[in-house]
Amino acid sequence: MKDLNGRVAVVTGGGSGIGRGLSLGLAAEGMVVAVADVQKANAEGVAAEALAAGGRAFAVGVDVTSAPSLAATAKEVVVRAGGVNLLCANAGVLARIGPLDAHTVLDWEYTLSVNVLGVVKTVDAFLPALRASAPDAHIVTTASLGGLVSEVRAPIGAYTASKYACVGYSEMLRAELADQGIGVSVLCPGVVASNLMATSAENRPDAFGEQSAPQLTPKRGGNDAARLAGFAMPAEDVGPLVVRAIRANRFHVITHPQTKRLVEERFQAMLEDFDFADSAPPVLREES
Repeated sequence: MKDLNGRVAVVTGGGSGIGRGLSLGLAAEGMVVAVADVQKANAEGVAAEALAAGGRAFAVGVDVTSAPSLAATAKEVVVRAGGVNLLCANAGVLARIGPLDAHTVLDWEYTLSVNVLGVVKTVDAFLPALRASAPDAHIVTTASLGGLVSEVRAPIGAYTASKYACVGYSEMLRAELADQGIGVSVLCPGVVASNLMATSAENRPDAFGEQSAPQLTPKRGGNDAARLAGFAMPAEDVGPLVVRAIRANRFHVITHPQTKRLVEERFQAMLEDFDFADSAPPVLREES
């Protein structure tokens, strides 16, 4: 999908953070952007920003954990914009910062309901419209660098597990939709400036309990929060990177190439485990 001008994009979680950056970036390319968010007022604010910059956008309210809400939103977008060419299944939450044994079952359920099932439900709702636009159609899911490598210094176990699932789902989706003319990319951002923790708490339904304050263990020699803030990419910078990846039909959309070493180390350790398995006595390999 190379020509974005005049095409229609939907961005869930578009009212803040990366979703806002995606919405503004796609609008700058001439796309008609449906900014979708559970907080419709936030979506309206982002749509207004896009309009003020000369783009075309409108706001819609949506709850990505609700199939009926998504179905209604998909119908509204098709009626208002005439179809859908690009779906950014971007809505996500960070329910807990702290060690795994501090994560509650409700933390896990909230995280997975948005970061995994929310992506699945979003794609299911918009897939008929995307098929109608194919081969001029593309899907971008938002995972995380934490969906490619886990980092114990970032104690966000449920979030990391959910993003690993998002990457796996997206890889399968790309393979299954390739013959249908629909491209699939997975956005794996490093640290991006956003208010993810705050919006996660604000949007957390009562059924999932209250969201506790982050449980961080200070490290000697510096302020981790300040260090991460200095490393954070502005959300507005993410949009152009995603546009470039869509045009090239790349699968992994990487925002911080300097983190390549972390992924290399993970896969090197995996390859060494394959070598270890291959070095087992023949009788052990035959029994397995």
